[in-house]
Parts: sequence; structure tokens; C-alpha cells
Amino acid sequence: MNKKLSDNPESWGRVSQCRSESRWVERADAEIPDVSGKNLLPFGLGRSYGDSCLNDHGILLRTRKLNRILSFDRSSGIIRCEAGVSLDEILKLIVPEGWFLMVSPGTKFITLGGAIANDIHGKNHHVAGTFGCHVKAFELLRSDGVRMICSKEENSDWFDATIGGLGLTGLIIWGEIQLNPIQNAFLSLETVKVRNFEDFLETSASSDADFEYTVAWFDGLASGAKLGRGIFMRGNHDPDPTLGLKVHSDPIFQFPCNAPNFLLNKLSIKAFNFSYYHRQQSRVKKTLSHYNPFFYPLDSIGQWNRIYGKRGFFQYQCLIPFTAGHQPVIEILSQISASNQGSFLGVIKTFGTITSPGLLSFPSPGITLALDFPNDGQRTRRLFQNLDAIVRESKGRLYPAKDACMEAKDFLNFYPRWNAFEKFIDPAFSSSFIRRVVPGH
Repeated sequence: MNKKLSDNPESWGRVSQCRSESRWVERADAEIPDVSGKNLLPFGLGRSYGDSCLNDHGILLRTRKLNRILSFDRSSGIIRCEAGVSLDEILKLIVPEGWFLMVSPGTKFITLGGAIANDIHGKNHHVAGTFGCHVKAFELLRSDGVRMICSKEENSDWFDATIGGLGLTGLIIWGEIQLNPIQNAFLSLETVKVRNFEDFLETSASSDADFEYTVAWFDGLASGAKLGRGIFMRGNHDPDPTLGLKVHSDPIFQFPCNAPNFLLNKLSIKAFNFSYYHRQQSRVKKTLSHYNPFFYPLDSIGQWNRIYGKRGFFQYQCLIPFTAGHQPVIEILSQISASNQGSFLGVIKTFGTITSPGLLSFPSPGITLALDFPNDGQRTRRLFQNLDAIVRESKGRLYPAKDACMEAKDFLNFYPRWNAFEKFIDPAFSSSFIRRVVPGH
């Protein structure tokens, strides 16, 4: 492993920074170095919005040089890659062969190791569960040099702890996952204008049985009878084999600089939300879409996080369980609307009943909301405190991969299996996030 003396990365939201050193993991047979008592954390492409990918005053084990495809069975759709391979690189290989990811997040620019460590979820949780549900096996390297092959059959307790384990159980060297067969690179989509939150619930309930992918954009500034209005998107992989297996292109535009803070304000966000909602005239619109704009709309703009300027932004993602009823979600939507801090990137969807093997996995049956908020300092944090109180009362939770503000007392309540997980933490591994929410780690 090579050492980089100075390294000051920031999270994707650019609110969380750290001072750290980097060691590049260049080979699968590398050993974790003796770092004189400094703690370690794996680091892939740094797309976590908060501080779960950072290790202030520690060492980041950079994994992007672990970039080999180790095997790909084109008949069964099982692929094994080193942990630093990105989903972007995997898609470029598998799509032309008639395969797709079983579960994909909103960006393809994350590593396989990061997808496992954060147990990512996508638009099809109600039928496929989380990414971890489709991991066949991986190799885990501990700081004492012990290597373990982990699967549902072998070292299954380590398998469960590492999926969604935030990189704290050791260094994932490679992972093996099951893929999803496709006939072409396109999806048959329907977009539905929903008038309010109740309309969203009805549309979502009627869509889950017939559509593999369901998700909705919502207008965070709407209020009153329009509270929760938005555009509901539902779709399936198209079955027509004549449409072709065209892979996606690389981003053609890089956001050139930090935008001025005044660019995103209540008026500009309100104008965007109004136009986005009303650009569709009919109640239901049917289209055929390539997978790239459907799954990864923001990936077409390189460094899109600069849109929020130097101040950065937060992403707030919470889960409200179905058992709490709909009122907590209504209260959250109302708080956001009343704060005048509504986001133009607001997403709402339901999670299904498929259980992840991960001890600290985020999804469970309920409604999840995810919104980006420009960093307006204490004003934004006060809003989060109000939202946290609603989540806390409803016995919901926040998503660690997106979080930058969660309180320690809440983390332990949100993730009651922490006590079962804690014994699997590598004594040399830590992160800025875990030290913030579990003091002493």
C-alpha cells in the first residue's frame, strides 16, 4: 500500500470535511499496514452525502485500484469483482450481455465495496429488497491479517455484519453478486401526476403488483390540499429483444465551478417545482426510456454537487414505518413546506417486506423520503431537529449513508441491533460518522 501524506477529502454533500492520510490498496493480496495506532476506513468513490465515508485524523484505505473483474458467468448472471470496481464499470460490461443490476441506487458512480458496506436500496425494494439480498459472497480482510470468505453458508455472522456495516468490520477485497436478466436496455415507463400525498399512497398501492420499479418526485414547497403532490414513476424492463442492448455514455457536461449561493433559493426552487409538475399535461403518460436517465438522471452532469456552491448541502433521508400510520409523513411534509427550505430533489417511495441480511440495514416496511437541502447553517439544522423528533416518535430511522446531523441517542434507538453488530467491528477501523453517533468508537 502506498501512502499519500496529505489528504483532505469531503463528503459528496461538501458539508463534512476531514484531515486524513490515504493508503492506496493496489493488490488483492495486500496486507493492511501497521499505522501506529491510527484508525482506518475503506474509501471508494466518496459518494456518501455525510461523514460515513470520512475518517478525520485517521487513514483512508483507497480501494479504486482494486479494479479487476475476476469472473463473469454469462449464463447464470453471477459476477465477481474487486471491491474498487464501480457500478458504472460493471454496467458497461454486463448490459451488452443482457444483464442488469438486481438493485441500483440513484448513481452508478459508487464502488461495489461501497454498495455492500451501505447496503444500498433502489426503486424496486418492494420486489427485490436491498443490494445485500443479492450478494453471493465476499472476501473480508481484517487488520490482524485474517482473511475470511463470507457468504450465507460460510462465516454467515460476518456476512450479516459486513452488509450495511459501514466499512467498520474490515476491508472488503472482492464481492460476488447475482445479476438480473434483461432483453434490452430500455424500460417501459408510466408517469402519473399525483395531486397530493393521499393520491401518492393510492397510486403506489395500485402499482406495486404490476411494476418492478416505483418512485415519486414530490414538490417539497407544496402545501394545503396540494401537500405531497408530485410525479409518480413506475416501470418494468421492456421485453422486446429487438430494441438492443446499448450501454450508457459517460457524462458529457461537467459543472464548471461552485455556483453562487443565491442561485438556489425559495423562488428558484418554487419555479422549478411548478414547471416540473405542470410540464406533464395528462394524468398518465407512457414512454420508453433508456435505463440511464431513469436510474441515474443526475449522472449526466459531472460534479453536480457544485450546484449548491461552497456552502454544500445536506441530504435528509428518513423512514416512517407503516405501523406509525400516515400522519407522521404528513407532518414531515408540512414542516418542510412551512420552513420554505423545500428541495427540488425530493423523492418518496415505499419499502416492502423483504428483509436484508444486514444487521444495520436501513430499509424496512414503510415510507421513505429523501430530500436535498442547501446548507443554510442553523436554520437547516433546526428543521432537521424538528423532523428528527417526528421520526423518533414514529419509531422510524435515518439513513447513515446520507446523514450529517444525527444525534447519538437517536442512532442507538434507530438501530437496536447495534449491540449485536458491535462485536464485529475491527479494532483498527473507525469513521467520523460512528465516532459522532457512538462516542468512544
